[in-house]
Amino acid sequence: MKIAGTALVRAPRERVWELLVTPELLARCLPGCEKLEATGPDRYNVALKISVAAVSGKFSGSVEISEKQPPSVLRMRVEGKGAPGFMNGNGLLRLSEVTGGTEVRYEGEAQVGGLVAAVGSRLLEVTAKKVIQQFFSRAEEELSKS
Repeated sequence: MKIAGTALVRAPRERVWELLVTPELLARCLPGCEKLEATGPDRYNVALKISVAAVSGKFSGSVEISEKQPPSVLRMRVEGKGAPGFMNGNGLLRLSEVTGGTEVRYEGEAQVGGLVAAVGSRLLEVTAKKVIQQFFSRAEEELSKS
């Protein structure tokens, strides 16, 4: 499944960048995140609780950030598995200053298997877009606090 889009975050680009690379801030913005722990430079263990239609469950896995070009580009790779199946994905984020804040362009791919894949690609795409929208809404809320 391919995922691409843009989001406007009403905050300066440097602050959006800092949120994306700071585990404590990132964890507060990730929907369903129960744990995000550093295991090395730009590497984290993650525990998420995710629901897709009638399928829900906990996933554990890893997140790795690479190809960093502060404060404008980074690549994120995610792997996870749990009772409902597995998910592997990678994405590229590009941050640009625009009037009113920061535009984040994202593009990537995700592969899913197991029960979670049984709900169908259309529902997975809708759910992915919803989770991405929730993430950026939470990011804007988090950045407005300070």
